[in-house]
Amino acid sequence: MSQPIRKVEHELTPKKIQKQTQPSIPNQKQPLSLVGTPFPWFLIFAAISLTSMYTGSLPGGMIGSLIIMIVLGELLGWIGNHTPIVKSYFGGGAIIAIFGAAYMVYAGLLPETTITMITNFMQGGEFLNFYIAALITGSILGMNSKTLIQAGSRFILPLLASVTGAMLLAGIAGFLVGWDFLEAVLIIAVPIMGGGMGAGAVPMSQIYSELMGNDPGYYISLLVPALALGNVFAIIFASLLNVLGNKKPSLTGNGQIMKGFSLEKDKELKLSLEKMGAGLLAALTFFVAGQILGMFIPLHPYALMIVLVAVVKILNLLPKVVEEGANQWYQFVAKTWTFALLIGIGIAYTDLNAVIQALSLQYIVIVFSVVLGAVIGSAVVGRMVGLYPIESAITAGLCMANMGGTGDVAVLSAARRMELMPFAQISSRLGGALILLLAGILIPMLL
Repeated sequence: MSQPIRKVEHELTPKKIQKQTQPSIPNQKQPLSLVGTPFPWFLIFAAISLTSMYTGSLPGGMIGSLIIMIVLGELLGWIGNHTPIVKSYFGGGAIIAIFGAAYMVYAGLLPETTITMITNFMQGGEFLNFYIAALITGSILGMNSKTLIQAGSRFILPLLASVTGAMLLAGIAGFLVGWDFLEAVLIIAVPIMGGGMGAGAVPMSQIYSELMGNDPGYYISLLVPALALGNVFAIIFASLLNVLGNKKPSLTGNGQIMKGFSLEKDKELKLSLEKMGAGLLAALTFFVAGQILGMFIPLHPYALMIVLVAVVKILNLLPKVVEEGANQWYQFVAKTWTFALLIGIGIAYTDLNAVIQALSLQYIVIVFSVVLGAVIGSAVVGRMVGLYPIESAITAGLCMANMGGTGDVAVLSAARRMELMPFAQISSRLGGALILLLAGILIPMLL
């Protein structure tokens, strides 16, 4: 079942009042439901959808893509969240949804028409951008403006510490397993920390080609396995950090990046369809505004969108009804479509062949060291500047070490902290741009 949006309960919530005023019924369990649908009816809906897919009668476009993504996502997500060990230490539903879908593609269990349709929906149809736009807009507009300024200004230091820790530990691990220190940094650490495929590995392969010779495709073949395996470890680490936070509450803000940092959703909000409509419009408008700014400012549109939403929030330019609507729309999207999106990520963005090809012991040790170094560096420095170590490690660390926007969703889902999406996107977009800049500067100096 989709993970609920994390909330901070006040001293006396309606749920607690109910517990105090009504006698408890022993061993009473809520009936199982997926996407708010009673389980027997969900199975009927799923059977109809899968029958349509395998008989070739599935509608094209958004309808066919979304129904299959929701059905498979909820089923695989539920399995992952109820499988011992997997649910506690390996990302639970998030990792099962992504790699379950990737395996279905790898093993030929999905029709080619369905794979193509979902890939087009995710990439050409921009479903990932639609999802992330809702999370960025809603979560930033739901923040307290003063703490938004405080948290944002402190975030750059753990981000830099994450990169430093990842490269240092990768070089040391590479040296210990027989690699050259510089080779481990350039071939494994740099691409992992570089912001995914489109914003990281592809432009990085061009930089490597121009500075070191060889065709860009040669470097892509070296960089992609590092990205894929690094993404796996990032998801696993996210789940482990969530477990650590449950055992050591002093290390975590349970989705808040620093003390005093709060989201408006922590307050009781009256859900309104009209407000959610305003929130949808705001999310799409801010996304489009980021694209417009990207025509004039040499930064990724996501980064520009984050800055724009933050400025609007800090200056209190939007009516309260729009802010609340964006917050409610974000919660609906995160709760309803997260597992569906993870299925799309598994089908459209996860190459299981690349992951399998990377499975040599030395390679795995170095990739593990990159992610571990990112976590340690961001957690330690994050705590020094007043951020919660676990939230700092997840955003400035793991969201630098994953595969960009798709990895951000998977990592935050595994960590049960989807409300950290704005900081995750800062890591993926601004951090990825930083890595490309460093690669262009360091390679001529080191070679």
